Amino acid sequence: MLDILSMTPEEISGLIMGHPVYRAQQIFEHLHKRNTQAFAAMKNLPLSLRSFLEENCYISTVTTVEKHMSSDSTVKFLSATRDNNLIESVLMSYRHGHSVCISTQAGCRMGCKFCASGENGLARNLTAGEYCAQVYNVANETATGSRPRSIVLMGCGEPLDNYSPTLRFIELITHSRGMNIGQRHVTISTCGLVPEILKLAEEKLQTTLAISLHAPDDTTREALMPINKTYPLRELIPACRHYAEKTRRRLTFEYALAKGINSTPSHATALAKLLKGLLCHVNLIPVNKARGAFSPAPRSEILAFAAILQENNITSTIRRSLGDDVAAACGQLRFFSIPSACKKT
Repeated sequence: MLDILSMTPEEISGLIMGHPVYRAQQIFEHLHKRNTQAFAAMKNLPLSLRSFLEENCYISTVTTVEKHMSSDSTVKFLSATRDNNLIESVLMSYRHGHSVCISTQAGCRMGCKFCASGENGLARNLTAGEYCAQVYNVANETATGSRPRSIVLMGCGEPLDNYSPTLRFIELITHSRGMNIGQRHVTISTCGLVPEILKLAEEKLQTTLAISLHAPDDTTREALMPINKTYPLRELIPACRHYAEKTRRRLTFEYALAKGINSTPSHATALAKLLKGLLCHVNLIPVNKARGAFSPAPRSEILAFAAILQENNITSTIRRSLGDDVAAACGQLRFFSIPSACKKT
């Protein structure tokens, strides 16, 4: 059986050879614009074609199991895949529109010490269709059912550890016959897989690349992020410079500030030195309660940290934490492997 939600119009056309090209376009629009979840509901297709699709394909779906509303209107979704893995997605509301944060894997194998997503390890990669299904499921939950303004691949999993489905998702979600999200409104977050960053630089995409950095030196970063042992800063930062030069796109560096770990003035000075001359922006994040005994740096330390970056011509912002009261903030999303533990709402 083929995951038709992961297929391009050209691939669908090849699948249904003998039918006019416009039939493939109709199918694609049903899937990616109308969020039609059953072939029988595609009434503008001949019955014979609907029967063929039913026999040979399936439509990736995610089904909402639980939904939690934060006091700041952020909504966290616990959703079940077809094989009953449970993943989390988040809908965030801003003045300029909605943003959807989706998962790219059922679990994660990166093992970052401050992140809950890898607590149960990696079960499997998600398909591009399951990426799309999360977006469409969350979009349907908005008051108007409208498409989101932006999408961030920052939920459970490492997007570049699932490279091909990540690229296929971008192709599908930005397609003019589908949801038609602009590439510049899609953010890929990575903990720093150097070969994939270099590969991504050659793809000629206009997406935003966000690097989870969280420390300006190898000793501190290795204690927080095991991936640094494989790809230390001496390899990661040159790869980032290459990416910025090749794409002419500004990188974002995510930096979660944990009290007593990485938030001192000396850390800020070292970070400014590390990023000097690089086309980038630093997103400062008070670390959220997730794994380990990490506490967020106090506001005064964060402001002092930002001031040092500013003095060294490194632009930064302090991210407003959204959804932390329902464990929907950065680092708090999880993968659950025991569906029976959850009840449908």
